[in-house]
Amino acid sequence: MNESAAGIPENPPAPLAPVQGDEDKQEQGRWTRWLIWFLRAMAIVSMLKGLYHWSVVLGIGEGPDSRFSTETLPWQTATVYFAIIDLVAAVGLWLAAVWGAVVWLTAAVSMAAVQVFFPQIYGGSWFVVVIELVLLCCYLVLALQSAREHPH
Repeated sequence: MNESAAGIPENPPAPLAPVQGDEDKQEQGRWTRWLIWFLRAMAIVSMLKGLYHWSVVLGIGEGPDSRFSTETLPWQTATVYFAIIDLVAAVGLWLAAVWGAVVWLTAAVSMAAVQVFFPQIYGGSWFVVVIELVLLCCYLVLALQSAREHPH
């Protein structure tokens, strides 16, 4: 860029073009849109799970005798772990960030593992394990189909 004697550029840079909100939608394929909607739905579910676990930790709605303080140490540890990881996953999933999916996958596998291998903590509900596995499979199918739409 050339400058005049006064230090003012002779060829000012072109103004920035306005942002077009529809550009991303046109570039996204059908499977990618489904994946993003799935991630947003899982973000809401993760947020609700995290808030539930925090309400248990804080004893919200339980009165002076908190259930949390009377439970075993493994139960308390698992509850705090899921209170934190579910909320972190919710933020990452809502942003559709790669790390959000990784944190969510970690939380889902952790919950299934706790249910299967440590039934004394949360009761060993096979229903929870099946739900987690179905959600994981849905994510994998959507992620693979989305990746096929964008082969680069």
